Amino acid sequence: MRILVTGGAGYIGSHAVKLFLSRGHDVWVFDNLSLGHRAAVPSDRLILGDLAEVPRVDHALVEHRIEAVVHFAASTYVGQSVKEPGKYYQNNLANTLNLMECLRRNRIWRFVFSSTAATYGISERIPITEEALQRPINPYGKSKTAVEGALADYASAYDWGFAALRYFNAAGASADGSIGEDHDPETHLIPLAVEAALGRRAEVEIYGADYPTPDGTCIRDYIHVDDLAEAHLLALERLEPGKGLLYNLGIGHGYSVREVIQTVEQVVGKPVPAKEGPRRPGDPPALVASSEKIQRELGWRPRYTNLTSIVETAWRWHRAHPKGYND
Repeated sequence: MRILVTGGAGYIGSHAVKLFLSRGHDVWVFDNLSLGHRAAVPSDRLILGDLAEVPRVDHALVEHRIEAVVHFAASTYVGQSVKEPGKYYQNNLANTLNLMECLRRNRIWRFVFSSTAATYGISERIPITEEALQRPINPYGKSKTAVEGALADYASAYDWGFAALRYFNAAGASADGSIGEDHDPETHLIPLAVEAALGRRAEVEIYGADYPTPDGTCIRDYIHVDDLAEAHLLALERLEPGKGLLYNLGIGHGYSVREVIQTVEQVVGKPVPAKEGPRRPGDPPALVASSEKIQRELGWRPRYTNLTSIVETAWRWHRAHPKGYND
């Protein structure tokens, strides 16, 4: 299949590109490199561009005779979305609508969307199933929920086939160590803890220690980035005109912030300095996925089913790439 991957030079996108290419697909990456890295994808597959540049998107679709789009390009920081909601509605919603209109004009009906557990907000039941009410509590989650609604309408009106994959906390690095996680600024807990263990940062801040959880810190479901990539490919191969697929992606077990820090200490073999701080706006106490639906319907199975194995891949990447991609 001829696939355009938007945001494909980013953390999750680059792992998906790597997998798609290994399975024989003709893959092109569309990225403005505001958050992504040239070194994360093959240079001959990268198209520099922004989704706000509609003619450039149209040109990429036509030139490479694209048959399907996997859409990762987005702003993803919950705290930032609370402070800068305009950026999130513009980048995550308006630019996605630009992309969708380009697909409609070019009669491309296959679309896989990188959604998020943030669409659920504070769920009444854990683990969270796809039937749970979507009540996002931050602009990031609201922008993704709005896109899901638009996709359902496009499927109905234009006979699109789409998948919205609501994943929980992406983590880890490619098993072969060739690509991994490199954000600036870094906000994800596992790489922050690894850097603190290695002395590259003074400490890790724990945002809130008074949540209604066993140890007072937030609980999250961590899913390996390669398992996420596999789910995107399975969904892409199962799309049908006029139908939408909605799936959660996680391992079904939650770990608190303190448990993550302890796991990093065990894997790295060094202490992780940490300090407690105030809660971060927009953070729910617990997010844990039920992925039973995608396992039943698509046969997806996570290969990394515990936090230690996930952290080990992250540790190998950061140890071998102390400055990330250095680009």
